[in-house]
Amino acid sequence: MDLNLLVGGPCSEWPEGLLESNQEDKIWIGADRGALHLVKSGIKPKWVIGDFDSSAPAEKELIKNASPEIITARPEKDDTDTELALKEIIKRYGSCKIKVFGATGGRLDHLLANLFFVLREPFYKYMQNIKLYDKHNTVSFFKPGNYQLKKEKDKRYLAFVPLTAVKKLTLKDEKYRLDKMDFAVPVSLPSNEFQGPTANFSFETGVVCVIQSKD
Repeated sequence: MDLNLLVGGPCSEWPEGLLESNQEDKIWIGADRGALHLVKSGIKPKWVIGDFDSSAPAEKELIKNASPEIITARPEKDDTDTELALKEIIKRYGSCKIKVFGATGGRLDHLLANLFFVLREPFYKYMQNIKLYDKHNTVSFFKPGNYQLKKEKDKRYLAFVPLTAVKKLTLKDEKYRLDKMDFAVPVSLPSNEFQGPTANFSFETGVVCVIQSKD
């Protein structure tokens, strides 16, 4: 099962044409402001979740009338609305693939939360099922292992971002290569590139975020 989660980041950062057509065969879930964007676009979400503290009364009524199920959270909570939605998805559906939109742009604290949440349970177990998308980037998360990435046709750049201490990161056939490099702290290794349709990498400990990007 593939699920699409729309959260509350600015619409200007969405992939082009995200909600415009061919939505009938897709399962959408809305988190807080993302729920409003879905229903305003004529998309009926499977369910919505959030504190909805930024929504006006008329907007809340619109969400209520268009949503089969609403899960309301308190504004004072330990999780972001994105994390609440992902926890509920994991609880209900387990190992489904989750595409998250609206998780970038706007507030930097939310952006950082949306990158580092995978280090905690229950997200850690399922991190490789979760991807973040915006108009410039696709963000994936990896546990230790050996991997082959497929180049997205519209993306030029490739970044490797250790989110924790990482041991023996090897970039085998990218434009800029590494051979069993250790990193003691989180760091971004930007502006790498594919040399062909695929790129291989591996590491032995830690968590690595991989970003395919275009200008």
